[in-house]
Amino acid sequence: MRIMTKQSLTIFILAAMVTFGGCTSSPDLKSMPQSVKDTLVFPPPPEEPRFIYERTLRSSADVTPDDEDGALRRALTGEKKSGEALGKPYGIAARNGRIYVGDTGRRSILVFDIPEQKFFSFGEEDPGQLGKPLGLDLDDEGNVYVLDGVNKNITVFDRDGVFLRNFGKPGDINRPAGLGVNGDGTRVYAVDIGGSSNETHRIVMYDGKTGEKLSIIGERGDKPGEFNLPRDVKSAPDGSLFVVDGGNFRVQKLDADGKFISTFGSIGRMGGQFSRPKAVDLDKDGNIYVTDAAFGNFQIFNPDGNLLLAVGVRSAVKGPTHSMLPAGVAVDGDGRIYFADQFYQKVDVYRPIELGLTEGFTNKDLRGKYNPELEEVDPQ
Repeated sequence: MRIMTKQSLTIFILAAMVTFGGCTSSPDLKSMPQSVKDTLVFPPPPEEPRFIYERTLRSSADVTPDDEDGALRRALTGEKKSGEALGKPYGIAARNGRIYVGDTGRRSILVFDIPEQKFFSFGEEDPGQLGKPLGLDLDDEGNVYVLDGVNKNITVFDRDGVFLRNFGKPGDINRPAGLGVNGDGTRVYAVDIGGSSNETHRIVMYDGKTGEKLSIIGERGDKPGEFNLPRDVKSAPDGSLFVVDGGNFRVQKLDADGKFISTFGSIGRMGGQFSRPKAVDLDKDGNIYVTDAAFGNFQIFNPDGNLLLAVGVRSAVKGPTHSMLPAGVAVDGDGRIYFADQFYQKVDVYRPIELGLTEGFTNKDLRGKYNPELEEVDPQ
């Protein structure tokens, strides 16, 4: 039998109060034990916090509504709410509270729609059947672009998962990795990661409307504009590209046609350096978010490539903010960050500290809810 510490008992009581209606709003930071609070905010004390862990998405049960009888039964028995679970989340994209997760284990796209409190998936059958969804991005209309590691092509769906088209000929891409699309969907950038046995360390640019291959960006090397094991790419509103150049331990900024502009990052274990950089996304202010599979976190850089903050903790112990094999990252328009971890089969959600729990793209299910996963935090 598990023995609760004083701190974890406090958390359990708070959770129970919320579940049974004894609390009408989520406890703020002052309500949490200090040792727990310190693990959930970034940067940690004594610095002023800028982001707070909000919740974790593991299955459809985390967004679909629950009936009162079921909630009461689980509160009394400890039974877990079940649902369709993530298998091996990789790529991720977010728009207005709707979260698209490319699941390489389930070979499909799983959709967590927080405002609508619904869950669905697509890509399981033809037309548009996926073999291994890797790169994932959205255009301004909300259409979903998926780079497939098995079919080695790009498949396009509408926001609700209805197949629209696919493109990419055999031989275009040897080892698919990440994908980026510009706002109007006219340019799609597919990352070919290459490898030790081939020289296709590059980005293939397509016309996203016609599917025509437009050009090849980059070649293997370590000079400006060259790549070594590139992993991901994202297009900024002005058309510029940010490329995770994994084997060169840097992020390169290119123009829309692939001409070199600037770079930041180097190999190392200090802040602002990289060990296994993997995915990238941008927020509305042009800040750059880069995940690192060795650090178990994502680092945030300003538009000039200067480090602002690192969020997340590499840990072999399961828990909020803990990662072992992080993959994709997505930043929504309200500033919430969605961070996928393959090992723990989850997506952690972080909220800007100035954004209220029920503000932005959220739903009534979060009102007054104290995340039960906090019971698992070791206050020591």
